[in-house]
Amino acid sequence: MDPRTPSDLEQTGTLSIQGEGMPASAEPAPPPEDGAPAWVGEAREALTTPGKYLAFADSGRQQVFAVQREWTRIGRSLAADVRFDDATVSRRHALVVVQADGTRVLDDRSLNGVYVNGRRVEWSPLKDGDLIVVGRHTLFFMDTATVGSPVPAAAE
Repeated sequence: MDPRTPSDLEQTGTLSIQGEGMPASAEPAPPPEDGAPAWVGEAREALTTPGKYLAFADSGRQQVFAVQREWTRIGRSLAADVRFDDATVSRRHALVVVQADGTRVLDDRSLNGVYVNGRRVEWSPLKDGDLIVVGRHTLFFMDTATVGSPVPAAAE
């Protein structure tokens, strides 16, 4: 194939059924037994403002994204708030929705699906510590509503 000619994937945003360019498995690896990697705990400790965050590694860099709007878009599109330049991620892969009744993640008609804590979901409520997988990427949801709050004294 001529390197200057866009592939079907680049033109349509879908992976080939014949297997060329298809990930080895559409199923994500199960989360580690002890949960998130150490850098996620360090990132959590460094937060000083209560709120909701997505922590993830991309291109060797650990990043923490503050979820501040009602809708946070995750995908490969340039319009995505959390963007992964990776063919396993759909242009419009997932949405994180924050409303008065809670935070949830929605699959935005992605090809490879959205997984929360190892289970494929169309939508799922999120709680602190949940693992969200889109394509090959794992995002760690942090709800730090108590960050910066005084620790209650132990009753004697």
